[in-house]
Amino acid sequence: MAIKEFPAGTQLIQSEQNLNALHVIAKGSVCATFPGGSFYLKKGDVIGICEIFFGSHFFTYTTEETCGIASYPCTAAQLPQLMQKSVDLSNMFVSSLFRQLHEIYDQYELMSFDCENIYHFLMDRYEEYKSFCVRHGVTPKTLPAMEDLAPLTLEEDLESWLDGYYTHLTNLVTEKSAKFHTPEFLAGVVMKTDQDIHRILSICRVFYDYKADIASLLMNESRLDFFDLYTSLLYRIGAHDENSTTLSAAISTMLIQLEGLPSIDREMYQARVAEYRKRLETLGDGAGEDTATVDDVPDVANSMNTILTYAELSSEAAAAFQEAVKKFAKMADKNASDDAARRLRQTITKQFYDIYEKAFAKSMKDPSSVPKVVKMFFNFGYMDENLAGLENAAYLYQIVDKLPTDPKRKVYTVYEWFTAIYQGKKSPSRNEFDSDFPTYLREQKMAGNITAADEARMVNDPMEQVLFEIRNMFPSVNKVSFGRVLSFCPIFSEHNVLKDLDASLVSADKVEASFKAIRDIDFSAYYRDVTYTNPDIGIGKESVGVEVLPDIILMPNVGTRGIAWQEIEGRKRTTPARMMVSIFQMEDLTNILVRLTGDFRWEMCKRVQGARWNDISEASLTSEYFDYIQFYRKNHELSADAKDKIKLSMKKAKNSYKEMFIRDYESWILYEGTGSPRLNKVARNIIFTYCPFSKEIRQKLLANPLYKETMSRYDIKQSQKLHHFDNVFQKLKNAGIAIPEELQKQYEYLNM
Repeated sequence: MAIKEFPAGTQLIQSEQNLNALHVIAKGSVCATFPGGSFYLKKGDVIGICEIFFGSHFFTYTTEETCGIASYPCTAAQLPQLMQKSVDLSNMFVSSLFRQLHEIYDQYELMSFDCENIYHFLMDRYEEYKSFCVRHGVTPKTLPAMEDLAPLTLEEDLESWLDGYYTHLTNLVTEKSAKFHTPEFLAGVVMKTDQDIHRILSICRVFYDYKADIASLLMNESRLDFFDLYTSLLYRIGAHDENSTTLSAAISTMLIQLEGLPSIDREMYQARVAEYRKRLETLGDGAGEDTATVDDVPDVANSMNTILTYAELSSEAAAAFQEAVKKFAKMADKNASDDAARRLRQTITKQFYDIYEKAFAKSMKDPSSVPKVVKMFFNFGYMDENLAGLENAAYLYQIVDKLPTDPKRKVYTVYEWFTAIYQGKKSPSRNEFDSDFPTYLREQKMAGNITAADEARMVNDPMEQVLFEIRNMFPSVNKVSFGRVLSFCPIFSEHNVLKDLDASLVSADKVEASFKAIRDIDFSAYYRDVTYTNPDIGIGKESVGVEVLPDIILMPNVGTRGIAWQEIEGRKRTTPARMMVSIFQMEDLTNILVRLTGDFRWEMCKRVQGARWNDISEASLTSEYFDYIQFYRKNHELSADAKDKIKLSMKKAKNSYKEMFIRDYESWILYEGTGSPRLNKVARNIIFTYCPFSKEIRQKLLANPLYKETMSRYDIKQSQKLHHFDNVFQKLKNAGIAIPEELQKQYEYLNM
């Protein structure tokens, strides 16, 4: 067999590539890599012997030095015949197989140990951080992802005897005894061992994903991380505080840990570290950054009294609420999970919405005389200047009369939204049971809770409509958009502010920019098909797309999530969807709106398809995607590695098909749309079919073989549609009839 030479640094094989040959290393060394691990192959080792059973590669192979490679065309079915031809070759195959298995098993043990260590490292750092905060009278902040953090548990781990079994099997099979050297037996050993290697790698992928999640808690792009918690505390107490040395040492330990995590973005890491070191150089003497006093912001003094008085709360209810807030303010850990803390937050939450109802009703009687502090309560959940932090309170006071929202551009504060409902410009949202306001009243009448006269009176009462919104949509969405449902409290509190308020304030400009970025990739995201008819000019029925962007409602909290509450108003498909995000968004706004757009696409397709949304006989986004996930194990287009990824993704998505689609849609927009493939072939084809890229991106990807087949089918379909309209337009021109604007816009849309 001829030997071919490859220079150092050559990528011989990419993971997931089809396997149609085994490659013997005649000289040099090759590095085999997989997510979170790597090992080296040397002279006499065989590339592909660990994967031949599955017909595709799990590893990426790259030459470490100049290598000589001898290739043997071979598939799993052909392996016995190839091994029959040469005893030496078959011995080489099996010896290399066992050596690689032991290398991979060592990686498994190391990654298992790392996962346990890094979890305890993170929990120790959080306890250490809280201890630092208590010493300095600072309320500890909690990262959103901490609520879901738990030690790694495996659904299926390796059997305890597996390592010993293969150690002895290696000794048996590599003996020069003829009884072990029949081609059928050795081929069987290879096939069975490949399956165990695949199991080991599947668990290693779980380890890698877990470590990546921990790594993102230590440092991430959004800065909602432990590195920011520690450095912010250091900046606050000052570089020359007696505890600053200990705090700096803890940060250094964290950086050492981050250095060894392969999933960390190196450029981001280096930029954050450089920023930290530069900040340390310029950090002056003195203790901290929060130096504001009540004398600096006198207009917010006694805010809670002002708000409760305005709401005309009874003295008993006001006293009870003030006492509860006072207890909350004194809590060292406001996110504590014990029963007492949970009950206190629940008490405050219930009273908060009662106060909101009363204050809003009063504000509608005389909107021009609402005190600024009450406006802060309406728009930010603000209640107390000390709980908010005086600097934060001063900032909220400064911006409350000039918030960068704009109902004309479909971006509302929650107070503007309630006002629009009160004024009859918007209808109330559906409740959690998918009932709109009239339906809800009918249900109440049928249950005997209200009379027919009450129903007739309430259905057109603007305040009753607002109260329906405040009591149904508002509490649920406020909690979900906050992001940490277990520690939610609706009052604005300084400990929830993880980023600069000015930078995180959501504006109409930011929303428009984010939606433009999404629609520049997925141009048809918010188009709905409607029927156009014009019998007077001979147009029977034509399907045309109409773009309807969603209403964005800003919840009065400092949060990390968004929620797509409903895809249309009532039954009319050309009405805007309703999406809610926090007014102070700690996460990247575009990423959140990408997720909500994926949610909208799924729900809108279900709305259009009705009961047949998952019926594969009627092709649609939801039916094809549902079929793909339901039967992925039997799909021959998917490699074993791709199937493993789907299995893990389904676990993370809690077996939700919708959540799986949303995750794939996020990858489609954030990565595939920028030329960085992340999806498997099947998912990519489905999403391209129903969420095609814009023409500009399609042209950029034209040379990429991953998209060639799907793009060709798409172009054919679009050409057929355009040809149809060319014929329609020609008939109209021949008859001397102007082309209707609706059809002209559809023609332009088809060319996007």
